[in-house]
Amino acid sequence: MRALVVEDELRLAAGLRNGLEAEGFAVDVALTGTDGLWLAREHSYDVLLLDLMLPEIDGFEICSTLRTERIWTPILMLTARDADTDQVKALDTGADDYLTKPFSYAVLVARLRALVRRGAVARPVILEAGDLRVDPAGRRAWRGEAELDLTTRELSLLEFLIRRQGVTVSKRTILEHVWDYDFEGDPNIVEVYVRRLRNKIDRPFGRSSIATLRGSGYRLAADGG
Repeated sequence: MRALVVEDELRLAAGLRNGLEAEGFAVDVALTGTDGLWLAREHSYDVLLLDLMLPEIDGFEICSTLRTERIWTPILMLTARDADTDQVKALDTGADDYLTKPFSYAVLVARLRALVRRGAVARPVILEAGDLRVDPAGRRAWRGEAELDLTTRELSLLEFLIRRQGVTVSKRTILEHVWDYDFEGDPNIVEVYVRRLRNKIDRPFGRSSIATLRGSGYRLAADGG
């Protein structure tokens, strides 16, 4: 297993390298954000251990850049900052896990191994289907360069469909995920919201991205229509 440690504290970086090598990892170390980003781009790693506060480029920017470039190496953020807002931002930027200093070394290694088992699975921050894009964390959506004015429920429905683009999903499945398992209202509410969504993401742009399959459900075109 190959790991990249991006940490500017020399003693901690050396300790992490020695400890991880003792656990069987092959370890590269970068002491600046610039070097860390370059290594992460140029080489294939099984996991990336990334400090948040770095010289030149911080951990947030490194993580965001890698995800934008579709580099899906699992990332564990390591930082002395434990504010909820920092943790939320790290995860929304594309990090897979977050650990604050001081930390238990045994816990660190266990989390890194868990990330390695998960592997480099695509987990884009911005969901895309053609020129249709959704930012779940920012609660925003676009068709091309035009931002869409969607309600919270419409945005949730679009996010659900775009995560399953190209797949037919039943009305019941939509109800269970966009509303909840215990929804007891009129199931035709799905038809109402699909119609509203079409009026906002398709018709103004001359598109038809959401297909109705009679008796089966709905399907969002993988190319965005």
